[in-house]
Amino acid sequence: MPFRKTRLPRSLVLLLGLAILAQAHVGSPDIYLDGKAGPYQLFITIRPPAVIPGVAELEVRAGSSRVRELRAAPVPLDAAGAKFAPVPEALKRSAQDPQFFTGSLWMMALGSWQVRITADGEDGKGVVAVPVPAYPVTTKPMQFGLEAGLALLMFLLVGGLVVIAGASVREAKLPPGTRPTRERLRKARIAMVVAAVVVLAALWVGRSWWRIAETDYRQKIYKPLDLSASLRKGGVLTLTLTDPGWLKRPNDRRTGLGPAVFVRTTDDLVPDHNHLMHLYAIRQPGLDAVYHLHPEIVTGGTFRLQLPRMEPGDYRLYADIVHANGFPETPAGQVHIPPGLPGRALEGDDAGTTTSSWQQASTSKTTFTLPDGYTMEWVRQPGKLRAKEGMPFEFRLLDPQGRAPRDTQFYMGMLGHAAFVKTDGTTFAHIHPTGSVSMTSFMMAQSELPQQKQTNASGMDMSGTGVSSMDMNSMDMPGLDHSSPRGSAMLPNDVSFPYGFPGPGRYRIFVQMKHGPTVETGVFDADVQ
Repeated sequence: MPFRKTRLPRSLVLLLGLAILAQAHVGSPDIYLDGKAGPYQLFITIRPPAVIPGVAELEVRAGSSRVRELRAAPVPLDAAGAKFAPVPEALKRSAQDPQFFTGSLWMMALGSWQVRITADGEDGKGVVAVPVPAYPVTTKPMQFGLEAGLALLMFLLVGGLVVIAGASVREAKLPPGTRPTRERLRKARIAMVVAAVVVLAALWVGRSWWRIAETDYRQKIYKPLDLSASLRKGGVLTLTLTDPGWLKRPNDRRTGLGPAVFVRTTDDLVPDHNHLMHLYAIRQPGLDAVYHLHPEIVTGGTFRLQLPRMEPGDYRLYADIVHANGFPETPAGQVHIPPGLPGRALEGDDAGTTTSSWQQASTSKTTFTLPDGYTMEWVRQPGKLRAKEGMPFEFRLLDPQGRAPRDTQFYMGMLGHAAFVKTDGTTFAHIHPTGSVSMTSFMMAQSELPQQKQTNASGMDMSGTGVSSMDMNSMDMPGLDHSSPRGSAMLPNDVSFPYGFPGPGRYRIFVQMKHGPTVETGVFDADVQ
């Protein structure tokens, strides 16, 4: 029967898009990290492959010309796999820019990986490990030219086998110049039919095997956790995570996949910045209200939160979580906040703000006035913003007199947090001063480095430490004066986030910094070429 074109409701189209794009971040697969490999500052960009096995692309900019060589190797993000690291491959130095290196690495299996980058130079050696979640997100179709060429070769081979079978019966045993008899011609035709049947049967078996292999691979294509939200009259939000069936448990006979090398559940979450979930609620379509909240777990896969006082409207939800194996995810959902819903005051690590819609905002504005008279500035570099170009995004907090606050505080262990959101909802990325990786995954990777003096991306000594002993609130941040006793007055009032927009379009950037007990949220707009 013929297919009819139908118009899906806008909300359904949006949900389908979120289901396809939801992953570690949403629609922003590239990994950015600004960190140290020993004494060398490196700005690292990793573009994971869309299929597994696949090739990850690496770009590294060294902060110093003292780096002579960079080498990289992919290693599983677990203690057992880390013991069998492959020989690192040398990255290629750019002839035009000697501080810029590129390379590529094969990632052969899905799961939580790390890319170990070793720097060697005038100041000795250093290593940094970048966590990389590797998972297939699509299947790649065969190029038309290759497909046509292989089809032609198949017909030639099939025809050749049939002809050879007939010739072997009809003429192989005849003396030169002798014509075959009718009996030989009849047997040759039978041989050709039998050969054709055998070859076609072999092709059918091969096609069936290929369809099984394709089905097996499609089962492994990443499916994000589903996030459903329900709201009670008292302003209590309940969030439920459910697994749509991506990579069932090992030896689950229902899947037909056999033992799984990677298992994901909804009850294996670990804290990141001291919270099991970081929930961003952003009002649509203007992105004019944002809340950074932290629901508490009720049971495996179920979270609950007493909402703060929120502006009414439709909100898109992004829930950052990290699994025990270091695999990060950002399930996405929606909730409607009705007018007059009771709510509490913002407290603790929860924060939020309201502002004008992105349609009414200017992309050239670099100063945001905060409700208490403070201001936040975007120290924007001259020139246009372009997609796929990693760069540091620097922001500065100033008091009402235009000076650096003397009571700057860590916000969940860091100088700031940022969310980069595309206005059409297809991109969301929660970024830290170290980059786009979750800090829990990052610390897991550093803890598995060989036992030598290692520093993390913030300059923290990681020698012999494990994840369980790392305190997010005591992390040393870039720009902190380590020669003086720690105190709030010694913290810098600026923070930088390494990131690259995944595609062109209009984006809104939410930046959060803390002074005293107050968490400030600045809002900035960007037009990406």
